[in-house]
Amino acid sequence: MFDRFESGEQAVLVHVDFPAEIDREDLSELKLLVSSAGVETLGVVTASRSAPSSKYFVGSGKAEEIADQVRLLDANIVIFNHSLTPTQERNLEKLCQCRVLDRTGLILDIFAQRARTHEGKLQVELAQLRHIQTRLVRGWTHLERQKGGIGLRGPGETQLETDRRLIRGRIKNILGRLDKVQKQREQGRRARQRAEIPTVSLVGYTNAGKSTLFNKITEAGVYAADQLFATLDPTLRKLELTDVGPIILADTVGFIRHLPHELVAAFKATLQETQEADLLLHVIDVADDRQQDNIHQVEEVLAEIGADEIPQLLICNKIDQLDDGVARIDTDDQGMPIRVWLSAQTGAGIDLLQQALVQRLRPQMVDVSLRIPPSMGKLRGKLYALKSVTAETTADDGQFSMQVRMSQVDWRRLCKQVAEEYGDNLQGFVE
Repeated sequence: MFDRFESGEQAVLVHVDFPAEIDREDLSELKLLVSSAGVETLGVVTASRSAPSSKYFVGSGKAEEIADQVRLLDANIVIFNHSLTPTQERNLEKLCQCRVLDRTGLILDIFAQRARTHEGKLQVELAQLRHIQTRLVRGWTHLERQKGGIGLRGPGETQLETDRRLIRGRIKNILGRLDKVQKQREQGRRARQRAEIPTVSLVGYTNAGKSTLFNKITEAGVYAADQLFATLDPTLRKLELTDVGPIILADTVGFIRHLPHELVAAFKATLQETQEADLLLHVIDVADDRQQDNIHQVEEVLAEIGADEIPQLLICNKIDQLDDGVARIDTDDQGMPIRVWLSAQTGAGIDLLQQALVQRLRPQMVDVSLRIPPSMGKLRGKLYALKSVTAETTADDGQFSMQVRMSQVDWRRLCKQVAEEYGDNLQGFVE
């Protein structure tokens, strides 16, 4: 049912320059996308237009040039760096006598290749089904004919209507299964919230180095490669930070300019890890000439999924590719870290990132001296379990004098537990 690339496919790329910024795409990014899909580029056809043509997207003369290039180079697919209508795709395929794929279809195919988990595969299939719903008429000559013949006479439903009905049924089925996955994720998030474990989510433009950074911090072994959308399935890992305790670090799918709406909708469950994070690590490729534009594109997607109000820490990655790249932390007027310069590849500045995370996530701490009688050995054990005891001495009467340091959250929780178990507030044991 779906257009899928096969190894060894050879393509002619088509890129059109438009004066309006909103319609503009990047040719070098298209080449990266095609390479990531495992397709060889044989030639590139460029054009300039003020607006797309309704018939071929490009003008009729340029469309003939594309067809000539396909025949001359013996290409078997044409890939546009723009979104095409079903009619434009059909007209171009008829003219070029080969498959035509637009930017959205290309990204969907890369996602289909990258999906590893059951959830990821369901999300990709949902996006593909929603995309193909509008393209059922492409290249199908039988779809508008009613079924007929022995054993095929029915209520008069056309093949096209049957296909649409089947797709609607499959979409409904996938949405139901994804809803269960989302509920499971929500249970996990609620459990973390009850335990008050902060969640930090890595976001950024695709190929900015998020997975490499994730692996360097957590030693998770997540697949990382110098290609677009190397990571598709979200990965969560627990990390211990001094003075903060456990945090959850989430590696998520990379963003891209004009990310297809089908993907944003399909990956709702995955993107929710970003929506409900306590802090976003916005990873930026500082060696990329388009970094400001990439930052803007990421901000747009964050706004689209409702995550634009979450605090951010900018991670300026790939300083090893700069002539004057030095690992450092930039702070605001209050001394709070706002930007960390590092290299996830070489490891330079990773210690600074951990330092910045501690400063951004560190809760208010409580330092107290407690005097605990021998009969409350269970309480003493809890303090050690919380890793909050910094010093301890034992008096002649057997009482324990303990120096304790913990977060205010843990202190309040411990006070409540002591009151329930011993009928006395922990404040009564403060020296």
